[in-house]
Amino acid sequence: MDKYRNTVEYEVYGDYALFSDPIMRVGGEKCSYLIPTSEALKGVTESIYWKPTIMWIIDAVRVMNPIQTETKGVKPLVYSGGNDLSYYTYLKKVRYQVRAHFEFNLNHPELEKDRNEHKHHNIARRMVQRGGRRDIFLGTRECQAFVEPCEFGSGESYYDNMEGEISYGFMYHGITYADEAILPEEKNKMTVNFWYPVMKKGGIIEFKRPEDCPTKRTVKDMDVKKFGEGKFTGLNEFTDEEVAD
Repeated sequence: MDKYRNTVEYEVYGDYALFSDPIMRVGGEKCSYLIPTSEALKGVTESIYWKPTIMWIIDAVRVMNPIQTETKGVKPLVYSGGNDLSYYTYLKKVRYQVRAHFEFNLNHPELEKDRNEHKHHNIARRMVQRGGRRDIFLGTRECQAFVEPCEFGSGESYYDNMEGEISYGFMYHGITYADEAILPEEKNKMTVNFWYPVMKKGGIIEFKRPEDCPTKRTVKDMDVKKFGEGKFTGLNEFTDEEVAD
């Protein structure tokens, strides 16, 4: 498993997690996948640090705690009014080690002057040390979580002594939006990616890159949002951090 020079490694943990297929989020019952999706971990990493100049690639996750589920009765709002009783199945007492790296988003030529790998990597590592820039959650907003730095592969995992591998079958990987599309056929489109994850000894799952996923579905056409001065105030959000480099 390659480790890139702009890699960040962190541990994320919480009481509950809910990694569901987006199709299941419309309403009714929700049941978590047994392992985190690339999209969910990308969301965690972006909550630690993100600017439109970069895009995060999740390289691997290590499952530290035994996989357990818990079903709860909840009363979500119904679109037509009122609420209803539904049962959500969560993962509980979760802890993961995550390895990710960033690449420059070439779909935003207007941000070319901000492509400073050293700067972004230093800020990202500092944000990991601080526990993230924004709220951290695992899959859904009610599953609050915490982040702290770690060395990927350190410490004991419940799955260190497992024999063989565990295949999780056909599974949702994530969404490629128009502003992060790499393949020509995915330009100006919103694409959903699927793959076949396998957990190896040590609880390690190595993710495919979004463009390498074997199954894709185009959802709709989508324009690339333009950033730049006067169009996105978040461009100046880390000004003080950048001056420190």
